[in-house]
Amino acid sequence: MESTSNITAESNLNSPLGVGGSLLSISIQHSMLTSEGKTNLEICTEINGNELLCLFGHSGAGKTTLLRILAGLTRPDKGRIVFNDRVWFDSEKKIDIPPQVRNVGYMFQDYALFPNMTVENNISFAHKLLALFDLETLKHQHPAKLSGGQKQRVALARALAAKPSLLLLDEPLSALDWDMRTLLQEEIRKAHEILNSITLLVSHDIPEVFQLASSVIVLKNGNVVKSGKPEEVFKIMPAACSQIINN
Repeated sequence: MESTSNITAESNLNSPLGVGGSLLSISIQHSMLTSEGKTNLEICTEINGNELLCLFGHSGAGKTTLLRILAGLTRPDKGRIVFNDRVWFDSEKKIDIPPQVRNVGYMFQDYALFPNMTVENNISFAHKLLALFDLETLKHQHPAKLSGGQKQRVALARALAAKPSLLLLDEPLSALDWDMRTLLQEEIRKAHEILNSITLLVSHDIPEVFQLASSVIVLKNGNVVKSGKPEEVFKIMPAACSQIINN
């Protein structure tokens, strides 16, 4: 996984975060090279505002590639991406809006914190988020001195720092033990509520999907094979859903 800094534009945290009522339309094709060889990512879907959608599937299915395409870090071979009636990408019209203009908050799988910066400087101007994510006492620490859970909170706060229109979370809890993952799921939910827009979360963990996601897309070899509410996609009844979450 490449380490790339957060892609957001500076803004004022005095006003509420997010742009409720958003609509993200994706229709793209992209050739990928995976551990199993070449495969094609083909996605055609619409995601409504205030939705926390989970991308689920095995490694190499195209989950991270899709996040990078939405962030503007990877250019798809062809297709069209529209967010709130604004075209981000259109291969036929040769439109490709740069990452910094898309105003996307991206939390990378390895957190991608700046090692030479303190917690406070990594989050930059978003001082209110220090208190929100219980980071005030750590604000002068560098990433090397932080635990996995602390790094996760810093990366999540940084992804929110500039009021992104779209929040992308690439396996944000995968490096943590089970107890810490369960605890920090609440931070993910909090971040989504603050954003008040669309959040895309990559996860391999079914209980995590049920705990967090309002809907889920299952990718296999670059294609959508299932989509819907978690209980519909995984064919689990509501009572069993509660048991999964509680366990």
